[in-house]
Amino acid sequence: MKDIFSPKYKICVSGAAETGHCAIDAHEKAEIMGREIAKRGLVLVTGATTGIPYWSAKGAKEEGGLVIGLSPAASEAAHLGVYHLPVDYHDLIIYTGFDYSGRNLLLTRTADAIITICGRMGTLNEFTIGFEDHKPIGVLEKTGGMADMLRDIVEGSHRGPGKVVFDSSPARLLDKVLEFVEKEHVKKMGRRVAAY
Repeated sequence: MKDIFSPKYKICVSGAAETGHCAIDAHEKAEIMGREIAKRGLVLVTGATTGIPYWSAKGAKEEGGLVIGLSPAASEAAHLGVYHLPVDYHDLIIYTGFDYSGRNLLLTRTADAIITICGRMGTLNEFTIGFEDHKPIGVLEKTGGMADMLRDIVEGSHRGPGKVVFDSSPARLLDKVLEFVEKEHVKKMGRRVAAY
């Protein structure tokens, strides 16, 4: 059983809301990722949208996990009526009112780490925000879209590898990401102790 004083890390699943271009099993892998996040007692954070984030939320909730969504809309009425986004499989949806680009910034900054599955331009936006913020990022390869391009983008950007890890297995990828998250937590705790 997890110690009540242990941190409850927040893991963002970032991916395509429209999945027609994704690998045929991408939605299944997103569900597995959601389940893996829940099994480890972590909090799943999504963009409160359709597609990959939705499937990960479904997997997490079916495993008894906690799911928080950050919506681009300013209200539930706009979330449903203007953006046509779902509300199921989430314990809490925060209505940011910042449209997609502002929501993406809040979403990535809220999370301790980001998992990228498939993806389009919005996913690339979330990836680059996370990269610039030095967040641990896991890329689930062989899921199509941006996820299968990011290795080349990182190598071609000449900025170093950052804290990005790659794998085609949801469980192995999450393990790799959590290693980074734990290291970051230890560093932060060390700085806090030193400040006292």
